[in-house]
Amino acid sequence: MQNQVQPFRAIEISGLARRLATEGRSVLHMEFGQPSMGPPRKVLDVARAAIDNDRMGYWESPALKERLAALYADRYGVAIDPSRFLLTCGASPALVLALSICFPAGARIAMARPGYVAYRNTVRALNMVPVELPCGAESRFQLTAEALAAIEPAPDGVIIASPANPTGTIIGGDELRAIAEVCRRRGIRILSDEIYHALSYGEPCRSMAEYDPDAVIISSFSKYYCMPGWRLGWLLVPPDLVERAWSYLGCLFLTPPTLSQHAALAALDATEELDANVAVYAGNRARLLEALPQMGLRRIAPPDGAFYIYADIGHLTDDSMGFCRKLLLDTGLATGPGIDHDPVDGHRFFRLSFAISAEEVEKALQRLADWLPR
Repeated sequence: MQNQVQPFRAIEISGLARRLATEGRSVLHMEFGQPSMGPPRKVLDVARAAIDNDRMGYWESPALKERLAALYADRYGVAIDPSRFLLTCGASPALVLALSICFPAGARIAMARPGYVAYRNTVRALNMVPVELPCGAESRFQLTAEALAAIEPAPDGVIIASPANPTGTIIGGDELRAIAEVCRRRGIRILSDEIYHALSYGEPCRSMAEYDPDAVIISSFSKYYCMPGWRLGWLLVPPDLVERAWSYLGCLFLTPPTLSQHAALAALDATEELDANVAVYAGNRARLLEALPQMGLRRIAPPDGAFYIYADIGHLTDDSMGFCRKLLLDTGLATGPGIDHDPVDGHRFFRLSFAISAEEVEKALQRLADWLPR
């Protein structure tokens, strides 16, 4: 069936990892895309004060929306009215909201393969049709303007992700501009997932808001801001969709947690601590890119941003789920199976999240080095 939703297999791996930990096993968690660092100290201080002083009713923070508008002006040089930001319970509801307000059932939505597992499954759950475009090393595992120009018939929408999950690859500004031009010419609505922005190891990430004023932007406090469990994200919509988005948001999700909104204001002022985390990720990335090829894992997507290594293990297995499960049972190292991200070729890839400490990375490398030869 076209709308069949497949499981998120990394959740199964994580559940097994937690069970092993309760049995006393030493477990290293590299299966999920979440920072192991907690939120900044300022976030916790503000949250404690809010618990004491706020009744925590339904609320959407005008101050937070104004700060987000200031962030886009400072980071991307675009002027955005704060009313165009809708606060959501994380990026996942923002994706549901974006698809719901932009497309009818049956709409065809293009996306890269490999890509985030929830893209195709959310599209299917909403009775739309995912159009997965194979993206290999020749395009740095990313959608291109050329590929979007060649699709016949033109899809109704496209999901762009930069930096991408699972590869960490970034789409440069010139290519984003070219994508925007192709989509404008062909009437394709752009949904841009920018949840990993501020997590880059070279050139800074560019926002599709710079190139297409009609793009719908999805983002979150989960990754750079280290607040995944606080469930707070945002959706940036063009002016003509604000009223429609408000109607859907109120009926489907009400408002995000009040406590998280108070805390997010503090997170926006904690860049020094947060950038220190990015420096740790950069060191982890460099260490993995040095060590993994020495173990025979040489075909790795270029991780320009985010905090992932997506590596080809096709010379070892044609069952990435079985590989990850056995690796966990044998060594206590939890990783993500590529089949989550690519139902065609993902059986020969796995994903490592390096949003952990440098010490944990060294332990993980040692476990891999001991296990892979066997």
